[in-house]
Amino acid sequence: MAAQNGRDLLIKMDMTGTGTFQTVAGLRATRLAFNAQSVDVTSLESTGGWRELLGGAGVKSAALTGSGIFKDASTDARARSVFFDGAVPEFQIVIPGFGTVKGPFQITGLEYAGAHDGEATFEMSMASAGALSFAPL
Repeated sequence: MAAQNGRDLLIKMDMTGTGTFQTVAGLRATRLAFNAQSVDVTSLESTGGWRELLGGAGVKSAALTGSGIFKDASTDARARSVFFDGAVPEFQIVIPGFGTVKGPFQITGLEYAGAHDGEATFEMSMASAGALSFAPL
C-alpha cells in the first residue's frame, strides 16, 4: 500500500440532522482511535496459568480528535452548538486508502487558544455514542 496524505483524513459532521455532511473546516490534525475492553475469564484451570480473555465480550468505543484554525463560520457554529446542547450528531471519518467510518459522536471537549502574534486555534475531542459502521473503499 502506498503512503497516504494525512490531510486526506477528514472529519465530516452532519450539519442539519438530515444526513448533510460537511467537512469540519480548518483542521490541521485529526486522529481516530478504536478501543475494545477485554473481559478476563482466567481461572485456576487456565492452561499453564495463562490469562484467558472472553472474545467479543468487551465494550467497544472510538475517540476522535481534531485541531486547527478557524476557517468557516457554519462548521464552527455547528460544533459549538453541538457541544453546548450535548447533542450527538452523526459524523463521517474518511480514512484515505481505507474507507469511511460513520456513526454518532458526542463532542466531549472544545478548546480555544491564541497567541498575541498568531492565529486563533481550536481543539475538539469526541467520543463514540453508539454503533459505528465501516464502508471500505
